[in-house]
Amino acid sequence: MDKRWHGWRTVSRGDWIDLSHPLSAALARVPFFPPARFERIMSMPKDPLNATEIQMVCHFGTHVDAPCHFIPDGPAFDQIPVDRLYGPGVLWRIRAGVGDVIDAVTLARQRPELRPDDILIVDTGSAQYVGTERYAEHPSFSPDAAEWLVERRIKLLAIDCLTPDLAVPRRPAGFDWPVHHILLGNGVLIAENVTNLQALAAARLEAMFLALNIVDADGAPTRVIARPLAD
Repeated sequence: MDKRWHGWRTVSRGDWIDLSHPLSAALARVPFFPPARFERIMSMPKDPLNATEIQMVCHFGTHVDAPCHFIPDGPAFDQIPVDRLYGPGVLWRIRAGVGDVIDAVTLARQRPELRPDDILIVDTGSAQYVGTERYAEHPSFSPDAAEWLVERRIKLLAIDCLTPDLAVPRRPAGFDWPVHHILLGNGVLIAENVTNLQALAAARLEAMFLALNIVDADGAPTRVIARPLAD
């Protein structure tokens, strides 16, 4: 039996762009979550096949938060309608640095304008710092920005950092994740740790958040792809 790799049998030249971080144990994570583990439990040639075991929190790497992540009676991931995870939207480049807060006034200035049921992807420039301490000091969104997005009836906010809420090192005592509560409580999903956004123009696009459908989960690892939309 021929066990050599012979390459792909077809060549694809599609225009979809991958906005996901490849999963590895070295990927940045929120510090109060346990480290991820990827272990090869069967290996050729000793074994007849290769098999890898994965252990990680659902909120590791590029992922989508389900409403029940912060809303006790909100739907879990297997209860999210699939049409909330794909569709048209926009990419906005809002360059923000350490400690910067993106507020409603800033969002209102961005173009192209949001439409109801859009997906919004925000490029703050944070993805370039993955693997450094700077990534943990990301910008955040204000509660009034979250309210503004709810009023525009978007269905998903995707960001290139660990969380849209205040960075962990900057949180005061009693911090209560207001942005997560506002968005998830009003049916706006949150995708975190997207990357490769420089490959897309700040324009309309279509995107798919191909998340694992995990029963009772408060989030799910996600392969995110997007492409320009002629509109």
